[in-house]
Order: sequence, then structure tokens, then C-alpha cells
Amino acid sequence: MSLISPYQSLADRQFKGNLHAHSTLSDGIFSPQEVIDLYANNCYDFLMLSDHDILSNPADWKDRGMILIPGNEITANGCHLLHVNAHELIEPNPDRQQVLNAIQRSGGFAILNHPNWGFNFCHWPQAELERLRGYAGIEIYNGVTERAEGNAQATDRWDMLLSLGRKVWGYGNDDCHISADMAIVWNMVFAEERSAEALLRALEAGQFYVSTGVRLERISQCGNRVHISSPDTVSYRLIGDYGTIFATAEGPELDFEADPTLPFTYFRIECFGKGHSRAWTQPFLLQAQA
Repeated sequence: MSLISPYQSLADRQFKGNLHAHSTLSDGIFSPQEVIDLYANNCYDFLMLSDHDILSNPADWKDRGMILIPGNEITANGCHLLHVNAHELIEPNPDRQQVLNAIQRSGGFAILNHPNWGFNFCHWPQAELERLRGYAGIEIYNGVTERAEGNAQATDRWDMLLSLGRKVWGYGNDDCHISADMAIVWNMVFAEERSAEALLRALEAGQFYVSTGVRLERISQCGNRVHISSPDTVSYRLIGDYGTIFATAEGPELDFEADPTLPFTYFRIECFGKGHSRAWTQPFLLQAQA
């Protein structure tokens, strides 16, 4: 058995960012510059303004020392998704596969938003998540849904996709509209440098984790052994196919060796800190060797 993950060779530096934020250009209450200022004041390294079906130019605003990524949220005519690194507006075709194809052709990548938002906890039907191809991942935590109907967390949807062999990453974004939505959840990206190119490359390759307050100082992998060091973490939980919790560990260090007899195709790790703080790793894939 071999263990495959995006953490096999990581940069030492981490950068904090949010890819989902709204301004007065759509339905947010703050101007674009005010949104940027607020995130800069919260020590973010990168931010994407993602107003609904509107593409703004980051060069129009003062970056306050952050990397501003161009993008928008495609919402018209169907379920919502982020177009990350957008340099043109994509036609919001009701067939979201056509939208995803156009995003790929444009050089950007897509994230499917808040799967469990709504009174029926189903903004994205699971069958649609399974039908579509060509998206980087889904929001496994959507901050604004903490104060809206539905469930902010969507690891259940993620586990269903991963269990079907779909290699999709989990992203965490505020989806901020008001001040209460800011700095709820973020993506911590491992990258060699603080540049748009390096951050986008790492975000698309899964070289990041999602956090609501837990910092993972280091994730290392040697063969089938995974080690995590995190002074913020009180306990760890290892989760395999279809959400099965198969191991736990206490304390700030996790040292786990994947046994060849594990009856799973992947596992991911949840890291619990004080209070309600948590971090989620990307999946580690388990493949049988021929």
C-alpha cells in the first residue's frame, strides 16, 4: 500500500486567506476597500472579493499588503460556485458542467459553495456534486451559514465524494457580507513565497488546511507515516470512507502509520482545539500496490 497526499513535500511558510467575500458591488454592506481593510486588520495574507456575477479588478483597490486574487461567485441560473483567478466573466449556464468547462479553459479553477445551505440543507444536491467534473473542491465550512439556515459544515458531502474516489479538496471560506461573518474560517496555505502564483498553485494542489483557530505548525509524511505538530490541538480524529472514525489521539502531536490492512481508500484528519476551534487536513489517499 502507498500513501498519497498533497503534503509529501511542503514549504515551511504558511499564509492565511479567504476566497469568498462580498462588498457593496453585490450584497455586502462594506465597500470593496472596507472589506480589504478589515481583512488586512485581521492579519490575512490573501483575499478574493467574490461578488455575485460581477468581476472587479484588484488593481482598483489598495491591497494593504495582501495578495488580492481576482474572482467572483457565479450565482445566476443555478447553484453557486467560486471562479478563482478569474480574468473574465463566465456565462452562467444553467448546466454547471458548461460553466466548469469554461472556467478550466480560462485558466482558473472552481470551488462549489455551501453545499448544506438552505432549509433542506441541500443547496447542492449530492447527485449534482457527483455528476459534475472539473472542480477543485467544495466548501467544507462556509462561515455565513452559521447565521443562516442549513449547516455551515459539509464534511458529510466531502466524505461521500471521497468515498466514490473523487479527488476533491476541502476549502473553508467566510462568505462574508457583514462584520459578524469575518474571520470565522480560513485556508492556511503552504507556499514558498507570498505571491499570487505560488498561492494559487498551492490552493489548486491541495497544499493547505482549513482552520477555525487551530494552527498546524507542521504536517510531514515519510512513507506511510504521517506526523502533525500543533500546540493548539487537544485531540485528533482520523476519518475514513463514508465518515468512519477509526482512530483518535490526545495531545499536540500526532504520529500515525497507515497499516496496509486498513479497509479504506482514504483518510483525513480533524484537529480539535480549545472551545469550538478546529482544523481539517486534506485527504490522504490509500492505494494498493500491484
